[in-house]
Amino acid sequence: MRDGFVKVAAGTPRIRVADCRYNAEQIFTLMREADKQGVKVLALPELCLTGYTCGDLFLQPTLLKGAEEGLVTILEATKNLDMVAAVGLPVWDKWKNKLYNCAAVIQSGEILGLVPKTYLPNYGEFYEQRWFASGAGVDDGITLCGQEVSICDSTIFACESLPELVIGVELCEDLWAPEPPSVALARAGASIILNLSASNELVGKAAYRRSLVSGQSGRLVCGYVYADAGEGESTTDLVFAGHNMIAENGAILAERRFASGLTISEIDVKRLAYERQRMNTYSADGSREIWRVSFDLELSDTHLTRPVSPTPFVPQDQNDRAERCNEILYIAALGLKKRLEHTHAKTAVVGLSGGLDSTLAVLITAVAMEMLDRPATDIIAVTMPCFGTTDRTKSNAVLLAERLGCTLKTIDIGRAVKVHFEDIGQSMEDHDVTFENGQARERTQVLMDIANQTGGLVIGTGDLSELALGWCTYNGDHMSNYAVNAGIPKTLVRHLVSFISDDKEAEDPKLSGVLADILDTPVSPELLPAIEGQIAQKTEDLVGPYELHDFYLYYAIRWGFSPRKVLRLAEQAMGKRYDRATLLKWLKNFYRRFFSQQFKRSCLADGPKVGSVALSPRGDWRMPSDAVAALWLEELEGLN
Repeated sequence: MRDGFVKVAAGTPRIRVADCRYNAEQIFTLMREADKQGVKVLALPELCLTGYTCGDLFLQPTLLKGAEEGLVTILEATKNLDMVAAVGLPVWDKWKNKLYNCAAVIQSGEILGLVPKTYLPNYGEFYEQRWFASGAGVDDGITLCGQEVSICDSTIFACESLPELVIGVELCEDLWAPEPPSVALARAGASIILNLSASNELVGKAAYRRSLVSGQSGRLVCGYVYADAGEGESTTDLVFAGHNMIAENGAILAERRFASGLTISEIDVKRLAYERQRMNTYSADGSREIWRVSFDLELSDTHLTRPVSPTPFVPQDQNDRAERCNEILYIAALGLKKRLEHTHAKTAVVGLSGGLDSTLAVLITAVAMEMLDRPATDIIAVTMPCFGTTDRTKSNAVLLAERLGCTLKTIDIGRAVKVHFEDIGQSMEDHDVTFENGQARERTQVLMDIANQTGGLVIGTGDLSELALGWCTYNGDHMSNYAVNAGIPKTLVRHLVSFISDDKEAEDPKLSGVLADILDTPVSPELLPAIEGQIAQKTEDLVGPYELHDFYLYYAIRWGFSPRKVLRLAEQAMGKRYDRATLLKWLKNFYRRFFSQQFKRSCLADGPKVGSVALSPRGDWRMPSDAVAALWLEELEGLN
């Protein structure tokens, strides 16, 4: 459970209708199996001790006694397990003479509490009001299994060793209701909701059920564990498929259907706590009193089985990736379209280097011009070769501009840079930061002046990853009139260009071909003289692989994870390709650069946010330029 990862499970035991002794054995066997797999929180189906389909047998005292005896058996058989489990059974309150459909929340042989079902369906195939009373507003004490326990619809269960782990419980139809009990439970602090369900299977129902579970977990910023009845329930009129799901903040982490047994994953309760803290619209609810019951679990490491994508900004599924790319292109182009309209710009000026970022910028600009019903000739593509420019990147820039129909300008800035170096006393043999940045700033000056000449705007090409690392020249490529790539990380830039290349293959094979060659070109600012015509300066050799930095950016900034936790996830996602020392080396570099380069982000040009991570000082990220990275780096010391 360290780092906030709690291994949870939804379990569907094989049962026999009304055979409580057999069902109890199946349940505690499943609980023991869950314990072997490291599960700390387990949800079991609604009324699983008796079977949901007992009908009028629920009115028989013999069945109710059998259910209680079955729970005694489970408590005794699992008293040594370090686990919290929710078991479904009917519970009779003899003082009020009412029968409730309950979840018994148990741990180490103790009943922590009983949660009664609030909303009882009595339509279609359901007749629950024939046997059960609603638990709405119930707050009583009863004796069950020789223990004095509370039966209350407003209870949450809080872990002492991991304060972010707080459990709430609702039952089946409660989720289908207009105001599910989980809403009040989550607002009172519940980070994981367990749903004990007996939802029969119908054509199309699974998709709707899945949307309810994922939607509720997203709306409540919680983990949601849905345990459904399955094999063994009566098939007289219905079939139960054991549709078990585990969701976290809108995403389904694990799912099984038409099978008994365990569905297991890990819910990150610290991540959920961070998101709730960040969202000021997520407020506590003081209008309803919620009882808090404490329990404790051993704080140990959790083996992760949940998927950790090595490219969190890029969907793994090809169809999802294509949809994401298309959406981002239009979001960025709409932002630029508005800016061009508002400023009455006659042209859009793009510095075209033959690299990935400037390629994406000119492609987005072309989409914006198309939206405006303006010709591509209103895009002025400027290629500015200098000391490090290779024939490959120069020719790709020229060909790209020609295939898009842009107005192309080629301006060799070498002479101007040399004159400038003479003016300031910079040796041409000294390839230091002045040598590099002088070229970058000259290019920006050229672009700005051409924009003035043509009544246009300079379109920025720098991407989100470069802004995070500060891999841009202050007041050079760092500056523009509108930065269309500012919200797009490098890994996604590559996929966007690849998406367009594939999309244009049939329509314009030459355009597709030049995009493919640009994708194959090493990422470089080309500010150092080429070596035998080849690029001498490869960015990823200097600052580290962008796939690592984008991974670090996502988890360190979007989710606020500690450096240690970021490293753990990186090992989980990319440990087969990078050893621990390499991951740690570039993670330290990420933190050093992210802190030291904030001054560049403090005065960014305008640009559209397209995803969940953005670094604009006017939007998502506010950080002092002189903040110190010492605490973050200290946490990584000694982890080699």
